[in-house]
Amino acid sequence: MSDQAANALEAPLEAALTQTSDRRPGFLARLLSQPSTVFALCWVILLVIVALFASYLAPHDPNASSVMRRLQGFSSNNWLGTDDLGRDLLSRAMWGGRVALHAVAMAVGPALLVGVPIGLFVAYRGGWWDRIVMRLVEVEQAIPMLLFAFTFIAIFGRGLTNAMLAVSLGFAMSYLRLTRAVVLAERPKAYVQAAEIQGYSVPRILFRHILPNAIGPIAVQTSILAGVAILLEAMLSFLGLGVATGSPSWGAMLDDARRFQIQQPLLSLVPGAAITITVLAFNLLGDGFRDAFNSDLVISRRKKPEPVAAEPVVADSPAAAEAQSNSVLRLSHVSVEFPSHGGAYQKVVSDVSFAIAPGEIYGLVGESGSGKSMTTAAILGQAPRPGRVSSGSILLDGKELVGLPERQMRAIRGRDIGTVFQDPMMALSPVHKIGDQMIEGLVRHEGISRKQALERAAELLDLVGVIDARNRLNDYPHQFSGGMAQRAMIAAALICRPKLLIADEPTTALDVTVQKQVLDLMLRLRETLGMSILFITHDLAVVAQLCDRVGVMKLGELVEEGTTSALFADPKHAYTRQLLHAREMLDGPMGTAR
Repeated sequence: MSDQAANALEAPLEAALTQTSDRRPGFLARLLSQPSTVFALCWVILLVIVALFASYLAPHDPNASSVMRRLQGFSSNNWLGTDDLGRDLLSRAMWGGRVALHAVAMAVGPALLVGVPIGLFVAYRGGWWDRIVMRLVEVEQAIPMLLFAFTFIAIFGRGLTNAMLAVSLGFAMSYLRLTRAVVLAERPKAYVQAAEIQGYSVPRILFRHILPNAIGPIAVQTSILAGVAILLEAMLSFLGLGVATGSPSWGAMLDDARRFQIQQPLLSLVPGAAITITVLAFNLLGDGFRDAFNSDLVISRRKKPEPVAAEPVVADSPAAAEAQSNSVLRLSHVSVEFPSHGGAYQKVVSDVSFAIAPGEIYGLVGESGSGKSMTTAAILGQAPRPGRVSSGSILLDGKELVGLPERQMRAIRGRDIGTVFQDPMMALSPVHKIGDQMIEGLVRHEGISRKQALERAAELLDLVGVIDARNRLNDYPHQFSGGMAQRAMIAAALICRPKLLIADEPTTALDVTVQKQVLDLMLRLRETLGMSILFITHDLAVVAQLCDRVGVMKLGELVEEGTTSALFADPKHAYTRQLLHAREMLDGPMGTAR
């Protein structure tokens, strides 16, 4: 193939990467796609309208009494009846909505304005600022909010304003703790350090760079605290510590209803229903905000266009034909995409196809960011959210994996597909013994006893070259060297005798000597167990030593595939030649490939 033809296959990826199969809905569309949230939002909007225009919408003056109409039931003049003084219940409930929203504004507004900035500041500054403020917050939160409100009212007098200011102080502490947690998570990240290096002021860093990451949690917290504020206002008014006597408050209406509940059941039903539905609506709205901020939901169901991708260079060979006709794993036109700015989806893996025959070691190579690990995640059904497999087919021993429910995928992972990760010390739990971690999947998938599982674990540890395997089952990961930990990880991946072993750069974190031992071990295991291996790496020397066939990835596409010997001897694609040339410049000519 000529250079011109090879370069033609490297068609600009911009069009392919910006091509979308669905539009990711905006925040409002995701919010409104949830029926419970739509109900909650409609109720809150209705409440706001009624509260703002209660003087126009209420059929009667909420405080107009009439002894002749006291304790009436449903009627054309009083739709929900009257109370013990003959006041219209519907009108009082509507005006009570204004009191409820007034309470929300007084409790949540000041808390938001005080708690969020302080949380930003103390978390960013750290040190004594953080320690002193957090100790004060812990003291305040140790006091029950109602008890704190009682104390505040006893000092400053009864009334809705004083009661809600006391509640607001407690809410401010909740905002402070939430914001502080977000800042502590964001503070070490590179974009914050970059802003500091650029010489940005502290307020600019806090409010322009860090605060946007807290908008989602703060919005959810605000919705939930609004419901709590309404509930607390009703409780305090019920006890006579909130609104003034005779004022139309839902809590005060419940207090009035106690003495006449038998004569007029609607006295408690109307305010009780108003409180219950409103608090429930704010909580459902909080759930909706949470799901909308974090949603990977796609509500568009348009037909997906065919993926645009360059056809990979595939060398005809008996090995390739064997893999296609008798494959353990087969990927056909698999694409993985993530939401991008502007509501579109962008492909990070595009139209990837390859197959692995029984007992074959298939290498998947490419530079960092080429899509190797994302292809592996697609096979395992673990594409990071909000990413998804947008098209294509993944067959494991003839069984389709794309679209399989998570419960069925859990049964496949570990049993039919084993996985070896790059850093064993990160993949192994530091608080559990090696033996316990090895047998957990075996006991779950095969239902054998713990004793039988430990026997098999010891056999596998011995097979992978761990000395004194039976006793080492009781050791923790920190008691293993890097090479031994990787051997234990390989043994754990093989314990259920999987059909396919996925090794995602298993030698990258190891020194050269241990790396060679692990590679020799994989070759030996392939010969012993006859399993297929998908070997992910960016190291061409490892590919030459280990793999039967190899696929080369660039920018999410499989650009070339062939037997290892043919690909190293006569690479067809320009990118493959560049990789080989770069390797030779660093390390000199490589030995003969397998």
